[in-house]
Amino acid sequence: MLTHCALVTTALLWLLVAPSRTIADGELPARERTRIEQLIQHVKELKDAVFIRNDVEYDAAAAAKFLQGKWEANKGAIRTAEQFIEKAASISSTTGKPYLIRFKDGKEVKSGDYLEERLKTLE
Repeated sequence: MLTHCALVTTALLWLLVAPSRTIADGELPARERTRIEQLIQHVKELKDAVFIRNDVEYDAAAAAKFLQGKWEANKGAIRTAEQFIEKAASISSTTGKPYLIRFKDGKEVKSGDYLEERLKTLE
């Protein structure tokens, strides 16, 4: 049987370790998960834009699906929306080429730059 002091010590240790275990176990903070999901949803809703990955054009739905898959494949390395943009939504991990977005008016922007600006509007 544990003494009162041992119970208190055990409880305190558990409280100190529990938050770090959650992060280590791959749990993403709810706020960051929401921010990433909002960015992916925004991409999906860009109907008049073309997404260019490794010189191939994709529509908004395909781009959003790709970003979702890349996020899921890299969840252990992505803890924030900023990291999502940097590690999953900016450049090709196979070629190193930046992802681009071409709008209806012909203007092209780097996907990472665009999503960073979009993230600021979500704040």
